[in-house]
Amino acid sequence: MSTHREGGLFRRIRNLIHGLFTTWVQDRESESPRAVYERAIAERTRQYGELKRAVGGVLYMRAKLGGEIRERRVEIARTQNDLCRAVKREDDEVALSLISHKDACMEDLSRAERELEEVCAECETAKSNLIKFRSEIRTLEREKLRMLATLANARARRRFQDALQGLSVEGEMRALESVREQIARLKAEGNVEQELGDGGLQSRIRAIREEARNEAALRELAELKRRFRPQSLPAPEPTVVVAR
Repeated sequence: MSTHREGGLFRRIRNLIHGLFTTWVQDRESESPRAVYERAIAERTRQYGELKRAVGGVLYMRAKLGGEIRERRVEIARTQNDLCRAVKREDDEVALSLISHKDACMEDLSRAERELEEVCAECETAKSNLIKFRSEIRTLEREKLRMLATLANARARRRFQDALQGLSVEGEMRALESVREQIARLKAEGNVEQELGDGGLQSRIRAIREEARNEAALRELAELKRRFRPQSLPAPEPTVVVAR
């Protein structure tokens, strides 16, 4: 019972550690999409390399079986010629041996042709998968560039929106309104001082200054008349005529 409980505890701890590690990896992946794409591309590239080596092995088997088939056909043709000569010589023992050898070569040829057909089918399938993997790798690379560019644009827009949301002009507007209000108050205080001043005294002072300006203007006018108007000449004395 104690061993069973310990085993269950260790299994729970292992599952907890696995879950925490998986969560940590998912968090890192969400923070670094580039790493996720690069890992996927690396995995496809690794599989592509393994499949490429497998296709190379299949191509080697196809070439080997093709050579074996050619050799068997040559051997069968040569055995057939030898069999004809043995029959002409009436050498039955050699003829029977050649027939057995030809039959064995025919069996080997049939086996090699069947294997070559299977290998060719496997080779075509392997080449199709190889082309598919290569296309997937190129598609992933293009998708990585496109999605990373989209992600960068989305992050830039989000930073811009966050910046706009973080910009608040409420404080500045309140300060501006306070300054405007203070200026208006100072202006109003100046008007109050003007209204509270001695209005009668100021009026009399202005009247005295106005009278002085008028008198100065009259004096200047009289001076101008005196300068520019000709003076009247004195009347001539009467002449006395003496009679002779």
